[in-house]
Amino acid sequence: MKKIILLFVLSIFVFSCSETTKKLTSKKEVKNTKEVAANYKSLEVDIEGMTCEIGCARTIQSKLSKMDGVVYSKVNFEAKKGQFTYDANKLSENDIVQKINGIAGGDLYKVVKITELKDVIYDKVN
Repeated sequence: MKKIILLFVLSIFVFSCSETTKKLTSKKEVKNTKEVAANYKSLEVDIEGMTCEIGCARTIQSKLSKMDGVVYSKVNFEAKKGQFTYDANKLSENDIVQKINGIAGGDLYKVVKITELKDVIYDKVN
């Protein structure tokens, strides 16, 4: 009888230890998969060199909307301005300016003024 009780106590001890090890392992895995939350910022830029609505403004808007990290892209030909919302963890203002200035080999468009917007504009990418 003593052997059966001893065996029973040992088996409980062994199984409880293995459960504790599994729990500790799963907690470590959760900590390693933690992601950084997005840090959205919006800016407005004045763009020189646009000569038409479809060929220029839409081209800039399209190219910027395809950048990883840009969540909003809108270019207004008449106002000669573009508004962009981006994840500051992935991009910077400078990345956006360089992208605009580099379209068409860097010969057509130039960002002349950058204004950071207080309110974040968020919409699906156009």
